[in-house]
Amino acid sequence: MPDVPLTDDPLILDRSPLPEGVGERLAAQLRFVAEADKLKTILRASPLAAAERRENDAEHSWHLALMVVLLAEYADEPIDVGHAVKLVVIHDLVEIYAGDSPVFVPGAADDQAEREEAAAERLFGLLPADQAGEIRALWDEFEAGRSPEARFGKAMDRLQPMLLNWLARGGTWQLPGATESTVRAREAGVVAGSTSLGSFTGQLVDEGLRRGWIRPDEA
Repeated sequence: MPDVPLTDDPLILDRSPLPEGVGERLAAQLRFVAEADKLKTILRASPLAAAERRENDAEHSWHLALMVVLLAEYADEPIDVGHAVKLVVIHDLVEIYAGDSPVFVPGAADDQAEREEAAAERLFGLLPADQAGEIRALWDEFEAGRSPEARFGKAMDRLQPMLLNWLARGGTWQLPGATESTVRAREAGVVAGSTSLGSFTGQLVDEGLRRGWIRPDEA
């Protein structure tokens, strides 16, 4: 099951309040920035390629931002790279309270939408009203895949763990809920934003099957 933090934990900034006299707007912004540090503690199922441990959500979000910058030319639709970077940096912040929902762990995502909606309300509400609305709109845009940037960002969100699994010679493809069909479903998420990167992902899956890193579906 995912590592889910207690939702009634105190805010980080409440443990070490800011000096007196800090303006209300800045204090709210710094409260959010401090709380975002918790993203570094949320472990994902995906293994790192460079070390024998799992990646955390902050590392994942940074990796997606880098991929957007480097791979934007493969998007099926023209994208605003800066906007796409905003989307992928923000998209997993709700997991500070909602926790990660590993796709290949049965039942882990059953109430994911409800957990993340509640987390969004709590987390984004820490910001000044104008920024709370802006950040919430970006999160909603990504979740709905309603723009070229969101569709490409979601494609990167599917490709990145596929690549980490390949580099780990299986990774989360070895979990009980992972078979060819469930892995192919993740591949489809890449295709939705980039047919060329989707084709590359298909090559990873085909070769992963051949090498025994992905289990075929039962006949």
